[in-house]
Amino acid sequence: MPECSYCGATFDDEQSHLIHLKEEHEGELGTIDQRRVEEELDTEDDGGVPVGPLVLGVVLTVSVLLVGYVIFVHGSGGGGESTVNGIDVAQTPGQVSQSEHGHGLINVTIDGQELDFSRQEFQNPREYSAFHFENGNGRIWHKHAPGVTLEYGMATLGIEVSENSVTYDGTTYRDSDPGTSVNVTVNGNAVDPASYELDGASENTPGEGDFIRIIVTTES
Repeated sequence: MPECSYCGATFDDEQSHLIHLKEEHEGELGTIDQRRVEEELDTEDDGGVPVGPLVLGVVLTVSVLLVGYVIFVHGSGGGGESTVNGIDVAQTPGQVSQSEHGHGLINVTIDGQELDFSRQEFQNPREYSAFHFENGNGRIWHKHAPGVTLEYGMATLGIEVSENSVTYDGTTYRDSDPGTSVNVTVNGNAVDPASYELDGASENTPGEGDFIRIIVTTES
């Protein structure tokens, strides 16, 4: 039968003894008794659930949710706003993966001059692995991530595009400007570059992937 070492009272069980220590001798307790009382009696008033395990459970739950969110946003889909080559883009790609390998064709012609993406300045697979050209080929684009938008892809090349404007080499061309025509299409259809996600085909059949065509003409 437990006995209180502070006042000599006896109790039928240890739980009653600890309750007595907490209520009658809280300010007198030694380190060991204090720890025993805290470990055994530090519970929620309504359900008797130990606070320590409860807090640990909450922390673990929050951690799992955060990890799930990061995987969902950055692994399978696009991220939020970012800046690429000094160009603001509304969506960044998901996680780069070799299993996510798509191809398509491209033609960008600005004021009668077709851009040659086989030039070294555009061959940047190490810097931009999600969207790039490689092996000196400037006709076939490659993508290695989900959620690659037309806006993002063009930004990796230093070209800023919207539905009705193109900025390249320090000059902005707007469809609303007198004598200027801006056409931004994929497979012959006008798209919103900020939200349109490119769809690629196999390396052997790039013509089955999205055909990016950006044509800017001006009246001299």
